[in-house]
Amino acid sequence: MKRKIGLKRYGLRFYPLVCSTASPGSAQKIIEENGGAHRELDPALNVFFRVNDLYLGKKMMIYFAGNDNFAHTRLLSRDEADSIHFSSSKLPYLLDFFKFSKESPQAKAMETTLKQCELKSKGGEIKFCATSLESMLDMARGVLGVVKPKVLTTKILNSNHTLFQRYTFMEKPMEIYAPKMMACHTMAYPYLVYYCHGQKGHFNRVFKIALRGENGERVEGVGICHMDTSTWDPDHVAFQVLGGQPGSSPVCHFLPVDNLVWLSST
Repeated sequence: MKRKIGLKRYGLRFYPLVCSTASPGSAQKIIEENGGAHRELDPALNVFFRVNDLYLGKKMMIYFAGNDNFAHTRLLSRDEADSIHFSSSKLPYLLDFFKFSKESPQAKAMETTLKQCELKSKGGEIKFCATSLESMLDMARGVLGVVKPKVLTTKILNSNHTLFQRYTFMEKPMEIYAPKMMACHTMAYPYLVYYCHGQKGHFNRVFKIALRGENGERVEGVGICHMDTSTWDPDHVAFQVLGGQPGSSPVCHFLPVDNLVWLSST
């Protein structure tokens, strides 16, 4: 029987995922204009770019979500996480535990997250959901084969942050040697949960990128370039944003502020 921890006020947080499971239609939104409708790119998807964009002086529109809420959030300890069921079969119990009605947006988001975390890996894919700091570290060490893996994330260096603006690459992007890597994305759930994934034998490149916005804001960005996209879904949002198709060319993206990339080497 699960031991209940003291229930605090939990609030669901929603995050855009940059991974092969993104929904096919999420790259566009409908905007009404002059009595008609046309499709326009969702600004939040301005995170994708090409390998040949990695040069000093490059200018591009980029969306970085703020990190104010994330700064006050932490992963549960293993004891805390293990005291709460994490299974779609226990969803009715969980909704009652967190005081959400079964028809609420929070309930639907929780169900989506739980089912995503329960999907089986395919081929050489490695994936899991981390509900505690200890479980994330254990899996990172096991996947990467090192005792002390390095972790990187994008950092916003200004307190007054603009979500969407034009940035300039202020230095030549610095490549970080990464023979093995694992990316972890935040999921919509009442407490912090990471969906982590990697691919055996797939070559990825990781870059640190110094950015300055039009308003003077500075960001230490982390960019990941997936060099082999041959196994990706043809409807992946990256292809809708950049064009192309699976295997046609590498796809790069900036890591959101609350996401992590674990590396086997510095």
